[in-house]
Amino acid sequence: MDVLVLDTNIVLDLWVYEDPATEPLRAALAEPRTVWLATDAMREELARVLAYPQIVKRLAARALPAGEVLAAFDRRVQIVSDASKAPYTCKDADDQKFIDLAVAHGAALLSKDAHVLSMARRLDRLGVRVSRQWPGALSPDAVSR
Repeated sequence: MDVLVLDTNIVLDLWVYEDPATEPLRAALAEPRTVWLATDAMREELARVLAYPQIVKRLAARALPAGEVLAAFDRRVQIVSDASKAPYTCKDADDQKFIDLAVAHGAALLSKDAHVLSMARRLDRLGVRVSRQWPGALSPDAVSR
């Protein structure tokens, strides 16, 4: 089973920007063996980001209601309780919840955030593979430097 934690930018790439680089991830998320974990706080962050003017503009250009993005999130994600603080602290407090959850569940963490990526080696010591894209998170060479 592949257990994943996706930061908000990865979610936006999946459903708002439809980045072609997310196609392998989209396919993996359709498989029952892939479990995507998130918390209520992560969903709330996504809802907040979907209201940002630049995102609203993008959604409007695609005639895609923010509610559809949230519905796609809800259909695919497994909501779990907030995780305890991980042994390492991210410089960006908004990203800490993703790190905490990945550490608590031994999940791969997909992120494009520079602060998160800079922690890849430390998180690898805790069993968390950090990568910008899927399937890199499962590869031993995935750790972004």
